[in-house]
Amino acid sequence: MKQFLITPAAGKRLIARALVDHPSIKSALKSGTLVIIAGTTNGYVAEEILTSLGQLGGFSRERFFRGIVLPPVGLTSKSGRLKDETGFPGDVVIVDGVWKKGLTIFDVVDDLKEGDVILKGANALQIPEKKAAIYIGHPQGGTIGAALQAVVGRRVRLILPVGLEKRVSTDLDDLSLRLNSPGAEGPRLLPVVGEVFTETDAICSLTGAQTELVAAGGVAGAEGSIWLAVSGKPQQVVHAEKLIESIYREPQFTL
Repeated sequence: MKQFLITPAAGKRLIARALVDHPSIKSALKSGTLVIIAGTTNGYVAEEILTSLGQLGGFSRERFFRGIVLPPVGLTSKSGRLKDETGFPGDVVIVDGVWKKGLTIFDVVDDLKEGDVILKGANALQIPEKKAAIYIGHPQGGTIGAALQAVVGRRVRLILPVGLEKRVSTDLDDLSLRLNSPGAEGPRLLPVVGEVFTETDAICSLTGAQTELVAAGGVAGAEGSIWLAVSGKPQQVVHAEKLIESIYREPQFTL
């Protein structure tokens, strides 16, 4: 067993590297539609997938989000949905392996079918249950509200790339019941059913090694970091170490 420190940015890159080889994503890229809904983690995913297709030109993670959390000013953060979306590039919609620039989930949701895939980030994670929830700031439910029409209505696969730093200890159904109650303030919370994909899933899928979250935290650029204990056959642990070495210096996310 070996232990590794992974920053939030490195975790996003790690998740993205693994999702390139996800069987459902590879199938949708070959013949179908893949929708990567804008978000900070999904920006890394889009980079990796577009690079694998040789179509990275024209893509930037800058402003590839609709809402974002920044350090608080005063007692509460004023961060949230962008007030000015004129620079928003759209989601990444790939049809039969070709990136259709400028489209969003709202443009294609009615055409999605079984075999297609939607990637949507999350804001809260119950690790043991592999259950995730999404903050809602839009009065019509935002992008996840649109996506669920296809997921529930037509069996489109929903994958939720989410870092372990977003773990919570309370049941997400209970949290959402309270946060969504009349009189409560701040964003709402929506637990969703989908395939949760974290750093531990990434390491397992790429190396076969098993991982466990054993500690967390840090300062001076290591805020939000996680310590993972990696175990398995010697060659699996070596493979995992090389994989983590390839991403552990990922620069901190900046605007």
